[in-house]
Amino acid sequence: MPDRVLVTLDGCELSLSNLDKVMYPAAGFTKGEVIDYYTRIAPVMLPHLRDRAATRIRFPNGVEGAHFFEKNKPGGTPSWVRLETLPVPGSTKSRETIEFVVVDGLPTLVWLANLAAIELHTPQWRIGADPDLLVVDLDPGSPAGLTECCAVAVLMRDRLAADGISAYPKTSGKKGMQLCCPISGTQDAAVVTGYAKRVAEELAAMVPGSITAKMAKQLRPGKIFIDWSQNTAAKTTVTPYSLRAGATPTASTPLTWPETEAMATGDAQARQFTPAEVLARAEEHGDLLADLLRPGPALP
Repeated sequence: MPDRVLVTLDGCELSLSNLDKVMYPAAGFTKGEVIDYYTRIAPVMLPHLRDRAATRIRFPNGVEGAHFFEKNKPGGTPSWVRLETLPVPGSTKSRETIEFVVVDGLPTLVWLANLAAIELHTPQWRIGADPDLLVVDLDPGSPAGLTECCAVAVLMRDRLAADGISAYPKTSGKKGMQLCCPISGTQDAAVVTGYAKRVAEELAAMVPGSITAKMAKQLRPGKIFIDWSQNTAAKTTVTPYSLRAGATPTASTPLTWPETEAMATGDAQARQFTPAEVLARAEEHGDLLADLLRPGPALP
């Protein structure tokens, strides 16, 4: 295969390079396959990226090599890539800003994949707006795993439903999972974080042997940490359908509630999903997280 391939997507010209480069050595999964996955998952993924400042985790030499987080625009950014100059999240310097990349179309998504941006992470709000998502990260402390995360997800779903909040589950693509909830976009990050913390602490008090809402890592073994802090201004969450960097390629995968319940009870294997499986699921189900794109209720 030639070192460079010129392609045109939606009127934008891209030069794709080193498509045979192996990004996941244990699986022999190449950069060309990373680009192919993002191209094919784009119809369901792009709506979750659009109008949100994207943080990328780049692996120039594959997942076993050095990696780096990137928020600012990289050198050589094409003129057709949307950029937004925004304050640095959580910065104490009022004048510190970054030129963020906004992935609002297939050309930008493929361009980032060609830069070995294997993981994409986004905040809980659209540019210039208050949070329109409440995100709860469920992080298992060994020996607890995804099965236990699913059980806590069901508890959290039912607790949020009591306040009129609908929750939608997805795997993290690594060891845990997230619940994503559409909210009104009329309350700031401090309000959203405060609500998430109250609910997390309530569940931890109900099931102290299985759940913790405290940050201290020494309290987590055998428990599920409900990370309510995902909603603070400085945090981002792995974008639905994003690949993750591990020994083998997996992706953050939307689940149905019947699947989540079956994983919680052991009636189905609790596991992460491969890119091929995620593409097949999107073909079968469409976007299981489509309701996240519509405004939800205000938090109580």
